[in-house]
Amino acid sequence: MAEGRRVLYVIVCAAGPARDVGELVALARERDWDVQIVATPSAVDFIDVAALEARTGRPVLSRYRSPSEPRSPRADAIIVAPATYNTVNKWAGGITDTYALGVLAEAVGLGIPVVALPFVNTALAARRPFRRSVEDLREEGVRIIFGPGELEPRDPEAGDERVDVRLWRLALDEVQRLYG
Repeated sequence: MAEGRRVLYVIVCAAGPARDVGELVALARERDWDVQIVATPSAVDFIDVAALEARTGRPVLSRYRSPSEPRSPRADAIIVAPATYNTVNKWAGGITDTYALGVLAEAVGLGIPVVALPFVNTALAARRPFRRSVEDLREEGVRIIFGPGELEPRDPEAGDERVDVRLWRLALDEVQRLYG
């Protein structure tokens, strides 16, 4: 990563749009962000790790580093895309059983701007635990791009949909606004 450049962490969860996260990386790089991909362990199977590493110049992280491994640069901002039902609920509940969740838990406490694009179906979005988690994260300052006029839940029968590139841009616009 270039010295003095802003660092954007993109946290990727295991959902259909994860395969398109390279588009988000390309848009972020066009806006002069250095990008570090952090994938949940399940998301690793959804993404092209080698292509993302080539595009970012950084290893895709999915586990805590060993003491002998170098630290990654601290994030200036974070986008969680796609954010799954599981990740949103664990994050709001303070559970840090993966590296990605540990990064997110600390980010909120450190005041790092975080924008999330939840990718859930209508059945999961209707659940009280999810609605409560979204509200709790919003109260802590996380920008959740979800609901009417934003990213809306999909039909449970729809299968793997892709995130419209406009939502990647909206997430980056929100990061820019929050970061300053």
